[in-house]
Amino acid sequence: MVRLFHFSDDPAIERFEPRPVRVPSDRPAGREWLNGRLVWAIDDAHQMLYLFPRDCPRILAWATPQSSAADRKRWLGPGEPRAVAFIEAAWIDRLRSAMIHRYDLPAATFRSIEDARMWVSEAPVVPFGRVALAGLDGELARRGVDLRIVDSLAPLAALWDSSLHVSGIRLRNSATWQPAG
Repeated sequence: MVRLFHFSDDPAIERFEPRPVRVPSDRPAGREWLNGRLVWAIDDAHQMLYLFPRDCPRILAWATPQSSAADRKRWLGPGEPRAVAFIEAAWIDRLRSAMIHRYDLPAATFRSIEDARMWVSEAPVVPFGRVALAGLDGELARRGVDLRIVDSLAPLAALWDSSLHVSGIRLRNSATWQPAG
């Protein structure tokens, strides 16, 4: 059985209503509906993507069976952590002092979009539990994620040319990230 979660800084959500994404993405033909009214969730194995203050720009990367030994060595380093998370130094104090809330969601109305284990529901969702999480750097470490503090996320654009799985979240909030093009 899949476990699904939604993360928020709001401790009092009683019901998640479907809503459109704040910043629509270019979607392939037939997948435009992903910019529509949805409730978003993440599976248990990938909750590491959301153990950050909501607006914190971050890049996470991890190996897949197709990842090369050279990319593993270059980007993951010794000990090969489960994943690496990069944030700008300006965000470390906020990461360490933040409290977020992880809502447990029933999986019944959700379907996988096969993208970093994201799930969506077109129906309202009532959570069946909530856990407050603080000390987010420790939460990442407990999940095998190596947190790396950098001055700039910009040099990490090369990660997308690697054989690792890479996820960039809230990059528009970065002081140093430059959008492609």
